[in-house]
Amino acid sequence: MRKIINKIVFVMNSIAAFALLLSYLLPYVSPKTFPLLSVLSLTVPVFIVINLFFLLYWVILLNKKMILPLTVLLLGVSHVSSLYKLRGKSSEDTAGSISLLSYNVHSFNRFKWIDSDSIPQDISSLIREQDVDIFCAQEFYNNPDINFSQYKYKYEYFNHNSRELALVIFSKFPFISKGSLNFEKTANNVIFADVVIRKDTVRVYNIHLQSHRISSKTDELAKADSQKLLKRIGVSFKKQQSQAEQLITHMKSSPYKNIIMGDFNNTAYSYVYNKIKSENLQDSFKKAGKGFGKTFKFELFPARIDFILVPEEFEVLNFKSYDLELSDHYPIFSRVKL
Repeated sequence: MRKIINKIVFVMNSIAAFALLLSYLLPYVSPKTFPLLSVLSLTVPVFIVINLFFLLYWVILLNKKMILPLTVLLLGVSHVSSLYKLRGKSSEDTAGSISLLSYNVHSFNRFKWIDSDSIPQDISSLIREQDVDIFCAQEFYNNPDINFSQYKYKYEYFNHNSRELALVIFSKFPFISKGSLNFEKTANNVIFADVVIRKDTVRVYNIHLQSHRISSKTDELAKADSQKLLKRIGVSFKKQQSQAEQLITHMKSSPYKNIIMGDFNNTAYSYVYNKIKSENLQDSFKKAGKGFGKTFKFELFPARIDFILVPEEFEVLNFKSYDLELSDHYPIFSRVKL
């Protein structure tokens, strides 16, 4: 009986291992070419966890079949480290460093998604307490109860397709120029500001790539028409690719080092993340984060779709994801040395 069970388990393990192996190719597969295949990038954490369970199962049985999940996981060690970091990094040497924070504030709970009336004040308090040098906000709504008066410099841009929600860059350092990429036929966008930091100047991008418009709740996802859902996500992935290409072209023309902060609406296993990061950037979570580094409230698994990417030449001193339910996203923080 045990042999039959183990055979069934091994077949299931083989399917999960193949799916994970296939996902390793996703950062190099254009969504415009294979949009539905790109959807798999959202499920990579699930396949990593499933293969870890299979590995544990075979290890407990002292069965040599453990080689299959172990090999697949080792081949994708960078994928595993994108999901979970055992050790973080925290440096007390902050001389010459700057602090960064990115947060999709979800319009400060405008439509009462969260049962609380103090969300605008709570987020204002958080930002004031953290006292970061540069703060990038997505889905910003001009609520009368917010207060970010500690920032002398501010660039707020309302996309022509979204007259109420804005992208905003707050800074303690002055801007010498700023602008918007103005994505067409969408409420999503990218803005930038050239920030003078002591003797240096860096270009800070605040990005909010194409949204999928899907629920984060498993019961609502289960009710959705799977075919229509996959098609919609495939379309949004293609839009994300076009937006990422426009961003990269703009980054290449920058006379300064580039810092990217914001909501990618995609994971670290995706084509768009890989393309943007390959522009001489490093992921601050992978350098100094700890744990899952979750940035989005998704019921199926800890989702990391918000990022702080900084130049390879910068030293990442620390990274933190705040477990605060003040939005459908979690704020992320990093301190870097120029």
